[in-house]
Amino acid sequence: MRWSGRRAAFLRPMNSSPTLIQVIGAVLFGLAILHTFSTKFFEHLAHTQPRHAGIWHLLGEVEVVFGFWAMVLMLFMFSISGKQEATAYLDSRNFTEPLFVFAIMVIAATRPILELAGAVVRALAALLPVQRGMAMYFVVLAVVPLLGSFITEPAAMTLAALMLRDTLFSQPLSSRLKYSTLGVLFVNISIGGTLTPFAAPPVLMVAAKWNWDIWFMVSHFGWKAAVAVLINAGIAMLIFRNQVGHMGRKMPASESPVPWSVTLVHLFFLVLVVVFAHHPAVFLGLFLFFMGFTTAYQRYQSPLILREALLVAFFLAGLVVLGGLQQWWLQPVLMKMDANAVFFGAAALTAFTDNAALTYLGSLVEGLSDEFKVALVAGAVTGGGLTVIANAPNPAGASILKEKFSDGVINPLGLLLGALPPTLVAVLAFRLL
Repeated sequence: MRWSGRRAAFLRPMNSSPTLIQVIGAVLFGLAILHTFSTKFFEHLAHTQPRHAGIWHLLGEVEVVFGFWAMVLMLFMFSISGKQEATAYLDSRNFTEPLFVFAIMVIAATRPILELAGAVVRALAALLPVQRGMAMYFVVLAVVPLLGSFITEPAAMTLAALMLRDTLFSQPLSSRLKYSTLGVLFVNISIGGTLTPFAAPPVLMVAAKWNWDIWFMVSHFGWKAAVAVLINAGIAMLIFRNQVGHMGRKMPASESPVPWSVTLVHLFFLVLVVVFAHHPAVFLGLFLFFMGFTTAYQRYQSPLILREALLVAFFLAGLVVLGGLQQWWLQPVLMKMDANAVFFGAAALTAFTDNAALTYLGSLVEGLSDEFKVALVAGAVTGGGLTVIANAPNPAGASILKEKFSDGVINPLGLLLGALPPTLVAVLAFRLL
């Protein structure tokens, strides 16, 4: 999540009383969080009240939640502050991240990329001295999240979630295995992108301002995160070793093998979109060329996940709109903490707001110690797997895997319980190593 320097007139300095719109924004933000924990209730209403099943199904989509409440916020702004102030606020938001996640999700989920990633995963799994299904499970939950440090976390989340959907989740599983796997995936993706300064959204918010280069990231975050990622994946593999064997089965060969030339073109577009991740005019132009290429070579493509990617972008855009009004209470909470408290405070607050918002707010404060800065970012990425809204790539994974859960809904409490053990491992890694 990013904010530009422009500010609407109703946004007051931090040391003054909150405006009416800021209070309304905080209330709506709280209602949106409550809504994310209530999506199963709306799905139940869709079955019990078929006359209005459409609207209940819509409100039961977790990706719709923040977009819906952002719309309510804008209605309040238009009625209270007028058209000029409301549009000025929208213009002050930066929607680069939602647009980037949309583009990278679609490209990373194409058949040539997935087949290449699958081949790499199988090759790595073959090197491990364990049963093939266990090895596949470990590699998807460990190597792919660490790969996110280079191809970005949204791309890594998309690849891992799709591979899990087509292998592990292809057969009936226990709820415990589903939520534990999802929790490990979300936590590992959140911390696995810290090997570089450009892949994880909460790191992107501060890296340039605080002069954090790749060597700083590896020495202060990356190696600790890698240890935690490997431990989390290894523990999950051992616990569920008797339930993941089917991941080792050979997938049926596709009807039309994808030529290497087509795969290389897909990789070319993927790399360029990552390189120009901060320039939406460039990466969206590249994305349109990519769409043209997939149409020209449709026989080597599977259906593009445009709907899923658009829903995720809508979710993140709603978070950008609502999150822009939370600074008045979030920043004072963070700034009252010392370095040790801010780590645990950021990890806890991340469960209720996007972790990039927390680090962005920290970047606005001058004179912070290096210890405080490291603790803030470490806490933000540590808590990034606790809820769907905690980390920008999480909605992408949830969108891909949710149909494999009961009633097509990921229970927020189930995710929280599944993510707590790997989160604790991340806490120990960042605080003790």
